[in-house]
Amino acid sequence: MSTINTGALPMDFLELQSFLNEKVALYNNPDFIESDPVQIPHLFSLKEDIEIAGFLSATIAWGNRKMIIKNAHRMMELMGNSPYDFIMSHTDDDIARLESFVHRTFNGKDFGSFVKGLQHIYKNHGGLETVFSKNQEEDSLQKSIHEFKKVFFEIEHLPRSQKHISDPLNNSAAKRINMYLRWMVRQDNKGVDLGIWKNIPPAKLSCPLDVHSGNVARKLALLSRKQNDGKALAELDLNLRKMDPLDPVKYDFALFGLGVFEGF
Repeated sequence: MSTINTGALPMDFLELQSFLNEKVALYNNPDFIESDPVQIPHLFSLKEDIEIAGFLSATIAWGNRKMIIKNAHRMMELMGNSPYDFIMSHTDDDIARLESFVHRTFNGKDFGSFVKGLQHIYKNHGGLETVFSKNQEEDSLQKSIHEFKKVFFEIEHLPRSQKHISDPLNNSAAKRINMYLRWMVRQDNKGVDLGIWKNIPPAKLSCPLDVHSGNVARKLALLSRKQNDGKALAELDLNLRKMDPLDPVKYDFALFGLGVFEGF
């Protein structure tokens, strides 16, 4: 049996798999929600509200987690806590009221641009699930994300807003949108991921690769590439699928938990 050199944690494949499964069990539970932006889509029961709230919350999910959550709540308040209704029936005055919003480099004008992009998705393309379900590849949704971005911005929009949706075909790890897809697709039966989309198998999901999960993955020899980019994501996905080909991104909970909560 091959041994994976993990520095202080030399372990073979089965030991590593067992170790990470234990960490998944530890963190993939409702207690995780309190400190994570996944709490925002959990506020809603209507499918369209859930997926829009999730999409907008994931879009601003970088930086301080408390600030992300606070600003995601603010986004919902600005939409009257009825995101789908707001997307479909907003007025110019409603869009103007969004201009006070800011989260890091995502400002109120970007917010307005995203509202119009979402309306276009629902009015002309059958909604978020329909668009993301197209262009699936055998073991990847990265082309789906690329094509989604094209559809989202095919109407008139602020050019600056394009930077807020990553393109994996430009070698981006697309952390936030892969996290969003985990929320929508993965049915974890633990009350964290919502699993409301039925047309995409969890086996095709990619791990939301960020500084925390990347550093832990390198220490565990699941990732050798130094940059957190699209090539690194492909390498990490390949290794996680060896451990669970049907639900590889459950290990996001282990990698993230080890990095953020345990300082691994």
